[in-house]
Amino acid sequence: MRPDDKILFFIALIPPSALRDRIRSVKERISHAYNSGHALKSPAHITLQMPFKRASADVKDISNVLRKFASAEKPFRVDLIGYGAFAPRVIFIKIVEPDPVQGLHSRLKRVLIDELHFHHDEVMRSVQPHITVATRDLTKAAFGEAWAEFEDEEFSASFEAGSLFLLKHNGRSWDILEEFPFGRQ
Repeated sequence: MRPDDKILFFIALIPPSALRDRIRSVKERISHAYNSGHALKSPAHITLQMPFKRASADVKDISNVLRKFASAEKPFRVDLIGYGAFAPRVIFIKIVEPDPVQGLHSRLKRVLIDELHFHHDEVMRSVQPHITVATRDLTKAAFGEAWAEFEDEEFSASFEAGSLFLLKHNGRSWDILEEFPFGRQ
């Protein structure tokens, strides 16, 4: 990779590994039943900043800014219950109370613009917090079948959001590059 090549990143909240595994099994079920595996390319997550490109030389600055930002944040509980959809291609696990995630996103957005000089068009204006289990490659026909199956299916879990994560695209899927723990207890 040349030094001026751009790398694809995104910023998210990620549940603990046991819950990630549980959500991965839902994604695998959808992949096998409906030929929709795109959601398997990333760990279970709540997006705070959509994918963006930066030079590898920028990673240190991004990490430093995210570390400082996260150190001033306080952990909060995320409750997940049931499934929702963005027709005609996305099925997700719903978040009971989106306000803490939306507040975190709002504060992060300011830091991305002010300290990392993101252009306003690069930054998500708002977030609808959720954890995607099927997306993009779910056909409209398969969406109808899958949504009929998942619409009333139960799913319930909780986790403490205690860190931000920076993810990096490896050319095929997303890897966790770095975790930034929240500092205020």
